Amino acid sequence: MKHQETAQEIIKAVGGTNNINSVYHCVTRLRFDLKDNEKVDNGSLKKLDKVMGTNISGDQFQVIIGNDVAKVFDAMVKENPAIQQTTENKEPKSDKKQNVVLKIFETIAGVFAPMLPAITAAGMLKGLLALFVSVGWMSAGTDTYRILSAIGDGVFHYLPLLIAVSAARKFGSNPFVAIALGTALMYPDMTALLSSGESVGFLGIPVTAVSYASSVIPILLAVWLMSYVEKWVDRVIPAALKLLLVPLITLLVMVPVTLIAIGPLGTFVGSGLSGGINWLLNEGGLIAGIVLGGAMALIIMTGMHYALVPIILSNIATLGFDKFLPLTFISNMGQAGATLGVFFRAKDKKLKTVALSTSFTALMGVTEPAMYGVNMKYKKPFAAAMIGSAVGGGFALAFGAKAYVLAGNGGLPGLPSLIGQTFWYSFGGMILAFIVGAIMSTIFGIKEEEGDAEALAQFSPGASTAQAKAVSNDAATVNVDDMGDPTPTSDAVAVAPMTGKSIPLKEVNDPTFGDELMGKGVAFVPTVGELVSPVTGTIMNVFKTKHAIVVRSDNGMELLIHVGINTVKLRGQYFDAHVATGARVQAGDKLLTFELAEIAKEYDITTAMVVTNTADYKHVLPVKLGEITMGEDVLKAEI
Repeated sequence: MKHQETAQEIIKAVGGTNNINSVYHCVTRLRFDLKDNEKVDNGSLKKLDKVMGTNISGDQFQVIIGNDVAKVFDAMVKENPAIQQTTENKEPKSDKKQNVVLKIFETIAGVFAPMLPAITAAGMLKGLLALFVSVGWMSAGTDTYRILSAIGDGVFHYLPLLIAVSAARKFGSNPFVAIALGTALMYPDMTALLSSGESVGFLGIPVTAVSYASSVIPILLAVWLMSYVEKWVDRVIPAALKLLLVPLITLLVMVPVTLIAIGPLGTFVGSGLSGGINWLLNEGGLIAGIVLGGAMALIIMTGMHYALVPIILSNIATLGFDKFLPLTFISNMGQAGATLGVFFRAKDKKLKTVALSTSFTALMGVTEPAMYGVNMKYKKPFAAAMIGSAVGGGFALAFGAKAYVLAGNGGLPGLPSLIGQTFWYSFGGMILAFIVGAIMSTIFGIKEEEGDAEALAQFSPGASTAQAKAVSNDAATVNVDDMGDPTPTSDAVAVAPMTGKSIPLKEVNDPTFGDELMGKGVAFVPTVGELVSPVTGTIMNVFKTKHAIVVRSDNGMELLIHVGINTVKLRGQYFDAHVATGARVQAGDKLLTFELAEIAKEYDITTAMVVTNTADYKHVLPVKLGEITMGEDVLKAEI
């Protein structure tokens, strides 16, 4: 699916442009502020190829894309002018009340996310330069080194200017006026004046000596206040004079106010926050590493790590290192290890392939496919990842592990950011997290039916009965070999298992069935909440959630009947099973009853009936489409 198509499908699934207050993106996900989160169609989102999952942090709805997030976002903005308005200077305000702390976190995330490419590129270059010097490939005194250092250091030295632009866009003020505010603070003569050691005053009011190079909090607070000043001035100035007087008055007010009050306050706040967190990391040691390492995945999922970006940058700028960043590497390794454990324990070949590939991408620093696509889906691997991260984090902080630059990648490509005196402690923590995560995940194991309902997609057409049975705990009570020859012996006909309308399988709004990944068959839109056996044979599997049944006819046709889409999430609510695994049934015997009206309020009730051993037949074709009554011939399989 092209990025433009993906963007349009995402907009449609989140309730359309009219439901979007604002949207921006970070490194891996789209972050929506929606008018009503209840309008989101999660099922449709998760079916999109580019969507790895969704998450809600506070009131913010997040769509996890991965490496292509910027391309999808650009396509979204390009194709939808209404979206573009909300992402720039005219962000509409939501009527929703929100937790103040979460709002602060999301604001900081909204400011720093657009800057990350520049920051991470500079950080990676600084890390590589440190590596080149340490192994003797480059001398720190050469012109080449100094030019490359300027690329890496320049971004951090002039960081207030980047923050000014991004914050102005977030707060709805003029970004060029914000840059002018930042340049006034960093003007060489201003820097010399504030660092002279002599008392400085403006109109008799003392100005506190503060260095604004590489600072974060002062400019962030200043642009936030500037947004209000600018809007107030814009309201009172006549239209003919706005172009000249609005920016002039804004700067004449904000530069002195920042120098006198906002700058010192921001410096004090930033120093206090970084001092408190650094104290925890320094003094907490092993315990802090265990707690923060184990919880890091949850911190990242909620977006709270963005609130620490100013502190991390301040630490690197003032101290030359940061102790929080190694924990992000360690957490990623825990996720990679846990997914590898799924690879070892999974029985299904497709799941094994997915687990192995996502483990590798997590090692490379992109954890969303592993975290959302495997570990969280099966629950136990996610717990294993947290345990591995806790062990690795405890080891790393016990020995004072540090990161020396912000590389922007928490995987193996980002290792240059850890190069320094404590590199081996950080790297050791990563190895521990990976190994412990893999071991614990292997020990815990998984229940493959807990993955995604339509985890039935784990089978391919023609999957054996044994594979089908493996997705249910009830399977252990049945011996497949006692149930007759699984090879079809003759042509087979199945009758309609329910009353309603029969439709082609390709019309099912689920690629697992619609694309015939499970096999060929037919689908139904039921009008009565009752399901009967389509053949005479044996019940091979009644799913624990009672939304699906596998039955094999006496002549070898294996049928999976799946009531509704995503109905596994009901955990059996509204369903009653009238047979058990291993039971003998005649065509027309009652298998399930279900509360059709209640289920239809939340889920697509379309029911798929597929021949899972399609490969054993030359043709599998519907016999009748349209209005149908249970018991009528509906599907034929020819050898």
